[in-house]
Amino acid sequence: MRETQAFKDAVAATLAELARLGITVRPGTVADTIERNISTVAGRLGIPEHSAWRYFDAAALAGAIARRRRAALHHADPRDVGQAPLPPLNNPELALLLAGFPDQLAENGGDLYAALLNVLVNAWLAGHLHGEDGCTGCDGSRGPSGHDWQARMDAITSLAPDITRWFDRDVWTAALQDTGFGVTRN
Repeated sequence: MRETQAFKDAVAATLAELARLGITVRPGTVADTIERNISTVAGRLGIPEHSAWRYFDAAALAGAIARRRRAALHHADPRDVGQAPLPPLNNPELALLLAGFPDQLAENGGDLYAALLNVLVNAWLAGHLHGEDGCTGCDGSRGPSGHDWQARMDAITSLAPDITRWFDRDVWTAALQDTGFGVTRN
């Protein structure tokens, strides 16, 4: 399906409609959505996929994606930010992860995948450590007193008292540029 001109035109038209609406979505995500929708329509109506294209509307799909995106933003509860298992805002451990990303990128020779993988794995572990005391799946894997998460944060802060400066986008961007690598849009 993806090699057909109809599919390529559908992806291009949907991306153009999304851009008009001010929404940026990765082309692969749009392609996956279109493929899934066409297959679903064909299956439910019992028609061949090439016949299902008559039901495709790029503007309607872009509108639905935009509505979902806006609804997700408006339904997010700001009180949930920084709640276990997410680390609190200005978390020293999260600052360490931010600070380490430019170094990881330089050490990996600009391999963005390797640098992101390192940060994501460490972020997942850090977030879980924060929420582990409330995680029923971790019962029995920790001591009777749980984990002293605050002592961990205090230790990081004492070793690097200005670590929260990494939450300043300009500081982080300057460090990234110092590595000689950067992220640019094609």
